[in-house]
Amino acid sequence: MSLIESIILAIIEGITEFLPVSSTGHIIIGSTLMGIADQPLTKLFTVAIQFGAILSVIVLYWKRFFQTFDFYRKLFVAFVPAAVIGLLVGDYINLLLERVDVVGYMLIIGGVFFLFTDKLFEENERMPSEGITYPVALKIGFFQALALVPGVSRSAATIIGGLTQRLNRKTAAEFSFFLAVPTMFAASAYKLFGYYRDGGSFGERELLVLAVGNVVAFIVALLAIKSFISYLTRHGFKVFGYYRIVLGLAILILYYLGVDLAIV
Repeated sequence: MSLIESIILAIIEGITEFLPVSSTGHIIIGSTLMGIADQPLTKLFTVAIQFGAILSVIVLYWKRFFQTFDFYRKLFVAFVPAAVIGLLVGDYINLLLERVDVVGYMLIIGGVFFLFTDKLFEENERMPSEGITYPVALKIGFFQALALVPGVSRSAATIIGGLTQRLNRKTAAEFSFFLAVPTMFAASAYKLFGYYRDGGSFGERELLVLAVGNVVAFIVALLAIKSFISYLTRHGFKVFGYYRIVLGLAILILYYLGVDLAIV
């Protein structure tokens, strides 16, 4: 992986990680087009740069992270379902992670649902948000567990989970961002531990690529989050539905044409 390739993938990660469009699907296409999807460094890189994306949430919403301990308890409650289910069915999830076609189908299914989401939950926007209680946090956590299936999109699952609990779009999206911090940190730390456990190491070049990637992902994610909240509040989900359908079809067409796609 070159420095330019790392910057391109970091931009993709920063833009798509917090949008309900599946960062996995975008990374598949981006890394495949650059011919680096099967490189071990690429697989590690796409995990490690999530730390930059996580930091963007903390910086953008830093006041929320210095309020009450109750905030962290609710995040923990929401985090637990995906963590437990991931441990229980980890082997099955690993099999799904090898299925690029699953990513394509999940993108399309989620995209079709998004075409009707604004209508289904329009009442939420006409009343004050009921806020995040412990039961609400737990239910959103179970929705997050759906994102263990590649292509579902963690942000899509958690935002929809929030909407089902009568949260408005802005509140649901912001809680999705907050929940990303412990979830992505745990997943990234676990994969990095596995890399070291299997004998992986870093040289100067690898460290430079990872450092640049994290800085780029951080900056781009900051801009993406702010833009997404603004757009979502005014326009809703429909454009993301169309986008997911087009992306899912593109992945399936490439897959069935025999193009060597790989989930990094």
